[in-house]
Amino acid sequence: MDYDVIIAGGGLNGLTLALALDSAGITTVVIDAYAPQESLSPKFDGRSYALSAASQNMLDALGLWEDLADHAEPMLEIKVSDGAAGETPSPFVMQFGDEDFSQGPMGYMVEDRHLRAHLAEAVEASNVVFRAGQTITGQTVHSTHVTVTVEGHPPLTAAVLVGADGRSSRTAKMAGLTRTGWDYNQSSLVCAIAHEKPHHGIAHQYFMPSGPLAILPLTQNRSGIVWTEQRQVAQDIHNLSDEDYLSILRPRFGDFLGEISLAGARYIYPLSLSTTHRMIATRVALIGDAAHAVHPIAGQGLNSGFKDVAALAEVLCDTKRRGQDLGIHTTLAEYQKWRGFDNALLCTATNSFNRLFSNNNPILRGIRDLGMGLINAAPKLRTGFVATAAGAAGDPPRLLRGEPL
Repeated sequence: MDYDVIIAGGGLNGLTLALALDSAGITTVVIDAYAPQESLSPKFDGRSYALSAASQNMLDALGLWEDLADHAEPMLEIKVSDGAAGETPSPFVMQFGDEDFSQGPMGYMVEDRHLRAHLAEAVEASNVVFRAGQTITGQTVHSTHVTVTVEGHPPLTAAVLVGADGRSSRTAKMAGLTRTGWDYNQSSLVCAIAHEKPHHGIAHQYFMPSGPLAILPLTQNRSGIVWTEQRQVAQDIHNLSDEDYLSILRPRFGDFLGEISLAGARYIYPLSLSTTHRMIATRVALIGDAAHAVHPIAGQGLNSGFKDVAALAEVLCDTKRRGQDLGIHTTLAEYQKWRGFDNALLCTATNSFNRLFSNNNPILRGIRDLGMGLINAAPKLRTGFVATAAGAAGDPPRLLRGEPL
């Protein structure tokens, strides 16, 4: 065989998995359809990520965190409340802080351009083969290996093919892994803003009638904005001039950080729920958005993908240590069992939260405000919420505990 593992897709999940496998001596090639100058560009998109403490542990275990830390802003406190444009936030607030998570910051905000660039540099310095600007056009499963055909290049063979190629995963389609889901008729407006006053590492989540507004602490007196509106309204706002855009954002944002201004380009992303019925087929496994794409309401999209990475890397590494075929059914079934239920639960939870909070129904608003007040008054419930969000609940894979493979 040419490689132990072929990874289709060179996004954040695909690159992180490749580095994890390489650290365990598993030969890996990443095939990405984007041209070289696009696939690893530090300006690839405008997003930033709320990395959980567990995700930070994994990056640290892979030797990536030390250089990335200067570009990361710790989230020291999280405040969640109902809100509406021009209104004072609801007095019923969920507030999470140091007392709810004793292991350090609950998470870190990192911009996509920094995370992607550091992963790219690490891949270049590793034994991973990265083939940009190439498209997988076919995959054939055999009893002992899988073969992929690459447009304009000779076919490649490996024990396992991993689909890390996003919501429209061709890997999943060619493996017969069907998808279900629906469109939310919402879009997220994403940007970074600069503000007069320091944010003190506090993240805010306001549940507005049209969708959540997240204000997330970035470095250098900046915050990341993830602002959800109904699809057409979001597009109309996105089409405005910068000043008109800010004039609509300001009453939603408030004045608690002083004057605000845009700090970079603006982006818009349509939102939907999409998940496969299974994460594996014969000699094929899916990770990240290729398997499950959720609403950003809880900021868990990338963290969920990183959980997939850590779990799949661990089962493949343990299989290699036993001297077994990496693609045997029992290995991939173990991965499916480990991650399938958790991902289904996340899809259900984010969908339910969005339906409960993205409205101005007075009865539902009263129920959710009361619920937030009760949770905030119960230390054990707060601790459980934070442990789950930080990725520390249950029995996480070794990498998420900061341990090497």
